[in-house]
Amino acid sequence: MARSIVMNGIRRVRLAGFLVLLLFVLTACSTNKGSTYNFQWDITWRSIVSPNGSIINGLWLTIGISIIAQLLGVILGILAALAKMSKVLPFRVMANLYIWFFRGTPLIVQLVIFYYGPQIAHIVTWPTFGIGPFQFSDPAVIMGTVILGVNEGAYMAEIVRAGILAVDPGQTEAAKSLGMNYRLTMSRIVLPQAARVIIPPLGNEFNNMIKTTSLASTITVTELVLAAQERYAGTFQPFEPLLAISVYYLALTTIWGLVQSRIERKFGTGLTRNDELVGMWSRLVGVRGGRTWGGIWR
Repeated sequence: MARSIVMNGIRRVRLAGFLVLLLFVLTACSTNKGSTYNFQWDITWRSIVSPNGSIINGLWLTIGISIIAQLLGVILGILAALAKMSKVLPFRVMANLYIWFFRGTPLIVQLVIFYYGPQIAHIVTWPTFGIGPFQFSDPAVIMGTVILGVNEGAYMAEIVRAGILAVDPGQTEAAKSLGMNYRLTMSRIVLPQAARVIIPPLGNEFNNMIKTTSLASTITVTELVLAAQERYAGTFQPFEPLLAISVYYLALTTIWGLVQSRIERKFGTGLTRNDELVGMWSRLVGVRGGRTWGGIWR
């Protein structure tokens, strides 16, 4: 009980410190005393309420890359997790090498190497294609999406593997006793039960993916960050557009936080009150209440 009170107090102090720091930064930006930089709030406000075409296109591109890269990461993560747990040695070796490399090297390095490398060597020529309202005709967009998805798959592999290991081994044994093969056991017994464990970190990974797409600007993908850079390239006012796109990122992650809460509550049906899922406020700011989830202090 005492530890719970202490941990709760520490988290609230951190939140209060963050808000004070944010207030200090905003106050510093609004004054010109002792500074040669003249922060113009009207530029930020116009960028938020009436964005130009490049900002809107960057917003849609950020959403499209996030969705497709995350879907690719989930698929690769499931395959890599099953391969890592396989009894076939080559599958385990390939899965371990894949996870080891993409988790152990910086994403920005992977983007630069795997985009410019094949382009210079003339190894890959990516075709133009579209998925719904998202059109991918730029090789940088295609390569950036693929690399982000492949990198995400390495992290999803460990999440999926942890979810599978959380399922009682007796479930697998019962499925085998009923004559189910490995594919049916995984698809109908193990993975549906593992989903309850996988869904929360999966939602957090997608939240992070939305922000990680900003690294694609290093290979000339015109998402939100590069669109903002193009906006201030001729005005030498970098902070105003960057603050504006920060609002867009906050809006995207907040909307996804609401969606994630509903998904978790749907998959968490049947949990007791002590196993109540993380609330929306706790998810956004990292402040936890005094409840527990599965006996572990949140």
